[in-house]
Amino acid sequence: MDQRTAHQPQLHSRPWLRAGLALSGWPALAATALPDGVPLRWIPILLFVTFGPGCALLLPLPGGLRPAARLEALALAAPLSLSLATLTATALFLVAGFSVPLFLGSLAVFCTVVAPLPAMPLPAATRGAAERAKPAPEGHI
Repeated sequence: MDQRTAHQPQLHSRPWLRAGLALSGWPALAATALPDGVPLRWIPILLFVTFGPGCALLLPLPGGLRPAARLEALALAAPLSLSLATLTATALFLVAGFSVPLFLGSLAVFCTVVAPLPAMPLPAATRGAAERAKPAPEGHI
């Protein structure tokens, strides 16, 4: 493998993870048909709104990361997801069209569209962790 192709991202890495992220919102939307207060209704919705959109934007990362960097990416996914959920809910309230199925449907469509795309670049701290995962050549500190 030559030097130019060794560092190019793999766009189709882990297709099962991308497919899972793309479809993650639809079970949460389907859970709204269950009766109120049932854990099978609120658990998938809570997990999807908290992690779904952020994970669809950040994962899977080509080339892999060290465990600490993977944890950082997951920790960044939660506030990113909640920010997108807040923006979506605010927009729906501003147009006087908020409903839980419409809110979840909007986020599910977002995840379905974004998950097959290349992952969003991570912050410098995570990129540094990915670079530190590579062994340093002999004689370098």
